[in-house]
Amino acid sequence: MASGMLARHDGLRATTRLGFLNTSQEAVQTWEVLVLLGAGVGAALASMFVDLNVRIPGHSILKVVIPIAAGFAIVPRRGAGSVMGLTALATSLCLRQGGFAGDGMSLGSLTSLTATGPLLDWTLRRAQGGWMLYVGFALAGLASNVLALCVRGGAKLIGFEHAGGRPLASWITQASYTYILCGLGAGLISGMLWFYSRRRNQPQAQPQAQERGATP
Repeated sequence: MASGMLARHDGLRATTRLGFLNTSQEAVQTWEVLVLLGAGVGAALASMFVDLNVRIPGHSILKVVIPIAAGFAIVPRRGAGSVMGLTALATSLCLRQGGFAGDGMSLGSLTSLTATGPLLDWTLRRAQGGWMLYVGFALAGLASNVLALCVRGGAKLIGFEHAGGRPLASWITQASYTYILCGLGAGLISGMLWFYSRRRNQPQAQPQAQERGATP
């Protein structure tokens, strides 16, 4: 496969905690594509069938961003997030079409499932380590959950919400801030879980030379 489709991201490759798994080759390897596809499928399955038993609006982003971030850690390549996001969307739609909808897969959850990967592609495009790496993860989580909030709020507004859902008036009061906090927190946690802030090949700062003898 041509390397231009999934160019190597040296900044992520130098900071991933799973660096022993990835390759230094420019050309995309078949196993790397399979890992990205598997991460997308895993994110979809987690979003649809894993119940964290947390009744906080917007918490489902955690089930999405952690497996997507893991895919980046194993395959640190540009555009990897888009591959995982499209795979997650396709997996979710196929399962729903087959009658395996799972619990809690609202339009908001589907939005964050699809958008998180491409958003990480964007926010991490210049990541080279340091605190800005974690900021990139946090901002992607935030943006994904804000999109999910808008989509689900709109669905409630027009009455396109599954039976038993909370009314818009009571839901938006809580969701307007929990979606933001959950997005930021989930993004930051996933970044810290799978990536170092310091580049692994960056030498430690050398200590200052000790004084040699008495000063003149």
